[in-house]
Amino acid sequence: MALRKHTDLLPILFNTILALSALYAPQPLLPVLSQTFDVSREAAAALTTVTFIPLALAPLFYGYLLETVSPIRILKIAVILLAVTELCFAATSSFPLLITIRIIQGGLVPAILTSLMTYLSGRSSADTIQRVMAMYIAATIFGGFIGRATSGLIANLFGWRFSFIALAITLVFGFLTLFKLPETSKLKMVKPQPKDLIDVLRKPAFLPIYLSIFCLFLIFSAVMNFLPFRLAELSDQANALKIGLMYSGYMMGIVTSLGAPKFILWIKGELTTIKIGFFALALALIGLATNQVWLLFVMMFFFCGAMFLVHSTASGLVNQLSGSSHRGLTNGLYVAFYYAGGSIGSFAPGIVYRDYGWNGFLILLALVCITGYICINKVKLLTKPLKDETC
Repeated sequence: MALRKHTDLLPILFNTILALSALYAPQPLLPVLSQTFDVSREAAAALTTVTFIPLALAPLFYGYLLETVSPIRILKIAVILLAVTELCFAATSSFPLLITIRIIQGGLVPAILTSLMTYLSGRSSADTIQRVMAMYIAATIFGGFIGRATSGLIANLFGWRFSFIALAITLVFGFLTLFKLPETSKLKMVKPQPKDLIDVLRKPAFLPIYLSIFCLFLIFSAVMNFLPFRLAELSDQANALKIGLMYSGYMMGIVTSLGAPKFILWIKGELTTIKIGFFALALALIGLATNQVWLLFVMMFFFCGAMFLVHSTASGLVNQLSGSSHRGLTNGLYVAFYYAGGSIGSFAPGIVYRDYGWNGFLILLALVCITGYICINKVKLLTKPLKDETC
């Protein structure tokens, strides 16, 4: 069943934007939260880490659940609960309670994201899946940017608590838009068996792609999480608003993700596109070694563009390779590997940053980038039969 152009797609993309906004809204505020609650840089960064940990595990559960339960039903519950947690986040004066709330959000966000991916893939044809997933990825990119930029702006004008109050109100509106979507009872639902998870991982090309995505988001999460502290080192004028605007490079990701299908046709292959993306990511890491704030701002556009070229291409590729079977599990595993890399990237490279400085931090990420390239390079011999089968 194909997506109707406006009535189906717009509420899905809107709630995607809100979910990513909720996930990343605290990030530009980490220095402010560190001072407000009198905690260390590493402790403040844990507000991201503790959210990514359940994000890495929960999609496996939701992947199974989505094989038997309508994604829209899960979405309605998760979105309204996420709005409630945002209000709780704004009201608390205890840092341990902030951590607890973020853990809960880490369980809700993957319910939303996995449901959205499954809904989109289930209601798209083989001819449109790459384009639809590219639009979904573009929405996640915009959500990541607007969540950071808006929280920085509101915090700078009214205080950090108002950022999360505004987000809660917007999530309630997003919840209401979900009632415009038809239930997915007509989608094919097959109760999965435990061995199905292993079967997905055993399919040619899947595990190398998942591992490359793990490396990709480890790198991205590390840069995004510790960028505010790098800016604070380089400039005394790095307030919440300026830090939020530093994430403007995210918008380049929308260009590369929406342009990915055409780029794939031009390059003649998803794997080649992903390899080019990893190579560009490595070059961007070199550029991030600069001590000039303006150049760092420019390099973030290149960095984000490369990252989302890989992400949008890989997400479409795994859905193509999965065919019509177990898309919930396929997408659940994708999100799980993605955020497993993010959970490690949000804290482990910070230890290197503390002990060896920003350049040591970037060298570590460059090594991870090389590892991701090696993983995707191993797919080369495995995908030809698969691509023949899906043609």
